[in-house]
Amino acid sequence: MPDLMQYPDRAVLATDLAELVASQLADAIEVRGKASLAVPGGTTPGPFLQALSAQEIAWDKVSVMLTDERFVSEDSPRSNTRLLKESLLQGKAAAATLVPMVADGATPEDVLDGLVGGLKPALPLDVVVLGMGEDMHTASLFPGADKLAAGLANDAPTLLPMRAEGAGEPRITLTAPVLRGAGAVHLLITGAPKLVALKRALLEGPDAEAPVRVVLARDDTEIHFAE
Repeated sequence: MPDLMQYPDRAVLATDLAELVASQLADAIEVRGKASLAVPGGTTPGPFLQALSAQEIAWDKVSVMLTDERFVSEDSPRSNTRLLKESLLQGKAAAATLVPMVADGATPEDVLDGLVGGLKPALPLDVVVLGMGEDMHTASLFPGADKLAAGLANDAPTLLPMRAEGAGEPRITLTAPVLRGAGAVHLLITGAPKLVALKRALLEGPDAEAPVRVVLARDDTEIHFAE
């Protein structure tokens, strides 16, 4: 069973998780001379990403990517890449290398091969931080998504395009084997409704019903929660 760590407030969660992730990245750099990190998009992880950007590690040896991205241009208010640049890739962390999760093209399928080529040198991930929706999706592995079964498969490719009713735009996402194959896995959730969803996801059931189960199946996954 994964560890559930509860914090007195979101600010403490952001600070403590940033220090933990920075320590794990520093350990990877010491061992391999480099480290790789995948983080979620959206607004919830913003305070954590800002706290992480101030950590004193060798950021020039860190590759950073998103766990998933909306297929929109970077100037869109819906762009996770834009949010990542405005939150994490600032200050000390500006020296990190951003691994793109989106590129110009008519559809996600048009750009997938090029994106995978850029990702491969950073795999396997040293650290992945994930979010979770109230529908129990993680990354862009949504219940009912068009390619969910392929994304959950043990032999899933590194990246998949994903379309789902609750996703809005088409997405590009890391798949289950990449996420659960990271050296360290953290799940960041806030608010009572997501805690209720988490408790449902921790029950036995098909991954397709609650895709976040692909990482909850790891006993060493750490769940970080604040109201």
